[in-house]
Amino acid sequence: QVQLVESGGGLVQAGGSLRLSCAASGRTFSSSAMGWFRQAPGKEREFVAAINWNGYTTSYADSVKGRFTISRDNAKNTVYLQMNSLKPEDTAVYYCAGRRYKNTIAVMERDYDYWGQGTQVTVSS
Repeated sequence: QVQLVESGGGLVQAGGSLRLSCAASGRTFSSSAMGWFRQAPGKEREFVAAINWNGYTTSYADSVKGRFTISRDNAKNTVYLQMNSLKPEDTAVYYCAGRRYKNTIAVMERDYDYWGQGTQVTVSS
């Protein structure tokens, strides 16, 4: 069983930056592909970014490409989401998720096995 705890959310002005962290417990983190999703008020949860077990493969939603960067540190059992040039439409609860598979990254919620509780990101205009 893997438990995920997100941190780093908060209130930031448009154009600013935040770095989210997701700390994982359990011995399987280094063999898990990981992802970030977000859910804005009144909207469905959507894919943001994903990374395979060694960080060599990543994927991004078009809406964040060039602004967000996903990375991981397996020695620290942590995955990160660096968010730059934030926009008001980035306001959402951000969730970290993990898969039982190491190499295949995924963009669909149903393909993830573990979820964090979420962290709120609010971008003011």
